[in-house]
Amino acid sequence: MFTTDDRIAARLRAADYQDWRTRVEAIGGCAKPIRLLGSSRLVHTPTGALVDEHAGTAWVPCGNRRSAICPTCSDRYAADAFHLVRAGLSGGSKGVPESVTDRPRAFVTLTPPSFGQVHNRAFSSAGRPLRCPCGDRHHEHDPRIGTPLDPDHYDYPGAVLWQAHTGVLWHRFVTRLRREIAKRAGIRVREFAQVARLSYGKVAEYQRRGLVHFHAVVRLDGPEGAADTPPAWATTDLLETSIRAAAAAAEVKTVRPDGGVLQLAWGAQVDIRPITREHDVEDDDGQISEKRLAGYIAKYATKGTGKTEAADRPIRSQLDIDHLRVSDHHRRMIQTAWNLGGLDRYEDLNLRRWAHMLGFRGHFLTKSRAYSTTFKALRGDRQAHQLAERLTALGIPAEDFDDITVINDWEFTGTGYADDAERELAAAIADRTRQSRLTRHRAEQEPAA
Repeated sequence: MFTTDDRIAARLRAADYQDWRTRVEAIGGCAKPIRLLGSSRLVHTPTGALVDEHAGTAWVPCGNRRSAICPTCSDRYAADAFHLVRAGLSGGSKGVPESVTDRPRAFVTLTPPSFGQVHNRAFSSAGRPLRCPCGDRHHEHDPRIGTPLDPDHYDYPGAVLWQAHTGVLWHRFVTRLRREIAKRAGIRVREFAQVARLSYGKVAEYQRRGLVHFHAVVRLDGPEGAADTPPAWATTDLLETSIRAAAAAAEVKTVRPDGGVLQLAWGAQVDIRPITREHDVEDDDGQISEKRLAGYIAKYATKGTGKTEAADRPIRSQLDIDHLRVSDHHRRMIQTAWNLGGLDRYEDLNLRRWAHMLGFRGHFLTKSRAYSTTFKALRGDRQAHQLAERLTALGIPAEDFDDITVINDWEFTGTGYADDAERELAAAIADRTRQSRLTRHRAEQEPAA
């Protein structure tokens, strides 16, 4: 019987190994590539002449944003998230002017409320670890952190329903924020859009207790967005006080399984920090630099839920829940979402589809229209660059690029690699590629001698 090591050795000796490796390297060692069959043709539009054709099989990256599933595609998503957020912070690229750095801006963290006391790790003002209510001093990796002290009295239905309504709650917060800004500016709410615009980019991050909190970059622009100067009354202090008031006032009402009213709101902990471009790190006043903040957002956007990879996939049946390798706390949240999803009153929430996400139904990174560029635009830029390289290699001058039309005709044939041996080899290629990229990045960051 052949082992995985035997299959790896056999794959390395195979006649087509170099071709296979070249294909894997072209997609960065993607963990689960999409396999296609067909052709890609380059046609000279004015004459209809065929310029070039690639026919046969092709692999494209899976595009999964989670590092636990595909580190390669997660890295690419993180890089795009960084550029998207950074463009809205620093300007000077991606269609965003540098003048955005002079706008009132804040980094806001909105947290969930309490649904029952949980194990925590707190510190005194002197930095000494404090005892948890359970009586222990938890270490950083203690698996009990974030889990209920009394699971039988923890409000699991409330937690899942709060999670399922976070999108609506965020919308209510933004609507209320415009009202609060208008009130402090001394204008009518209906006049706000005529003199100013609220722009934001936000990302969701799971806490260890399984609930998301939102990190958001909030910016005040003129009525036309990033390219328009805001009115004189738009200040950072006005923005901060308005955010705090809006966070306290935003709420959503729903019903519990027994028919009782459930009022959903943000938690009492609201963190607001001014954003500055002059600092490389956070300072004593809580200010945070643009570059550091963009890195934070990119990291948050690619994090998983703190569970094993199995729970990152949709739940299809009760049997799936029974065999998940997750903590008891996360299992109970998934079970609660699954059970609530079977009730008619929650049909519109589609909770069973999102049970593996502990009821969270939103996107991990979203932005307002005028904040900055889009993921679609960033992907388009990357594709245009790749096409330009292909045309240049064919000897076509840059001034003729616009005369070339790309005609793709591909058919899906499957996903992933043939066996464990190919998966392990691809993972090794991906790791070496990543390490090489990190080495180049560190070298570029080092000051010249």
